[in-house]
Amino acid sequence: MATAIITDSTACMPPELAERYGVGIVPLHLIFGGRTFVDSMTADTGEFYELLRSSSDRPTTAAPSPGMFLQAIERAARTSDSILCITVSRQFSAMYESARQAIELVKAESPGLDLRLVDSRNAAMAQGFVVLEAARAARDGAGIDAIIARADEMAGRVTLLAMLDTLSYLARGGRVPRVAAWAAGMLQVKPIVRFTASDIRLIARTRTRARALERMVDVLAQGAADRRVHLAVHHAHAPDDAQELLARAQERVEIAEAWVSEFTQVMGVHTGPGLTGFAFWTE
Repeated sequence: MATAIITDSTACMPPELAERYGVGIVPLHLIFGGRTFVDSMTADTGEFYELLRSSSDRPTTAAPSPGMFLQAIERAARTSDSILCITVSRQFSAMYESARQAIELVKAESPGLDLRLVDSRNAAMAQGFVVLEAARAARDGAGIDAIIARADEMAGRVTLLAMLDTLSYLARGGRVPRVAAWAAGMLQVKPIVRFTASDIRLIARTRTRARALERMVDVLAQGAADRRVHLAVHHAHAPDDAQELLARAQERVEIAEAWVSEFTQVMGVHTGPGLTGFAFWTE
């Protein structure tokens, strides 16, 4: 039987991709304005982002419990004899630890089931591309060791680039301490931040959204260096900017595949509404 792939909702994988490759998605939850939201790619996020903009309440987010990973593993085990869980970076979330606990529980009950865990060292579709390439390797019949090798390779190749309306949401979360210092000196500036497996770096301070989009495409073109690009354009309640970013990218680089993917609610809590950016890797 094939290897099953499980990830969490912070990967922001388009639902059609997850369905096509049989990827199990374990959702996070958040509590906001007295309501519980299930992190997803399918919900209408307009109401959520308007609430985020206008409310004085601070949303609280929670990694899935080990029990939620257990349920996903049990579903996958019906059709697979090996399962690989790929989580968002341990730097950003307790997801990895939650999945690890679930795996240890299952191993005690089902020692014949081959269960593995990989830290994607990324987030959003940078994580999603790690998951997608693992799922493609599984579909092609690769063994679990080869699938993990492909995931590890991709974790070091993907890049996530984002223009934020403000750094205040990211600073408020406290998961990236240096962001608080950046935020203090950048009022009325549209910062561009690059996330890779090993680093988070402020790469530009732009005065307008239009200039930020232009600068991000410049970075993409430089990174592509005439190679084909696998691209996912992200936005947090900014669909027009996302479409413009995709159109500009298509003019500058050769694209092997591309999607436009709105951030899930949990990702939006950490970045704030108005984010536009992309994840990519080059062949």
